[in-house]
Amino acid sequence: MLFPEKTEFKKRIPKQKFYTNMEITSSLKKAFVEQIKIIYWQNKLTSTTLNIDKGKSVLEIEVIEIKLNSKNLDEMVLSKIDKCIPYHILFLLEYEGMYQAFISYKEIENEKIKVNKYYHTQWLEKENLPCKIEGLNMDSVYENFVRQIAGAELNVGSEEKKNLKEDIEQAEEKKQLEKQISALQAKIRKTKQFNRKVELNNELKRLRKIICKI
Repeated sequence: MLFPEKTEFKKRIPKQKFYTNMEITSSLKKAFVEQIKIIYWQNKLTSTTLNIDKGKSVLEIEVIEIKLNSKNLDEMVLSKIDKCIPYHILFLLEYEGMYQAFISYKEIENEKIKVNKYYHTQWLEKENLPCKIEGLNMDSVYENFVRQIAGAELNVGSEEKKNLKEDIEQAEEKKQLEKQISALQAKIRKTKQFNRKVELNNELKRLRKIICKI
């Protein structure tokens, strides 16, 4: 059991609820129909059920388990569910007894929902999923879920922890710089003109200095 018994909700949600009478593309509807077997609302993590303080931005964390027909699930399915439920969500995907945890840094403000990048684990035994309840309030419990599931993706090199949003932005900046560096290296290999090669190498050095500071 991943979470305390008093957090159990165990309610089946018909997957049709997410694509019937809602604006949805035909490809996304197809993903719901073909990729998902069953959706369960397994747990409701709240300050009351966890016996901790309330959060400023996180009121509840819903644990949604999705049983799949194969190991593949379009992330847009998770995003659609996230946008339909006005609480923070931890997704547990199950296929043939193995599990993946998925979570997004989800922002909810003035009834507006913004779903950011998803982080996920490898396929693991359920009891081995990195989903430990850590923190003195709901905000910190949620942030720790994101950090545990993201793992090295949010380990951006700085020993000093910033707030979660800043760490995510910094990790994304590093990822974009790495792409630019790879593209520059490929361009340098193809360039024959000496002066142009020098220019590209100078730009490469500049980007490497920036990434070293992150």
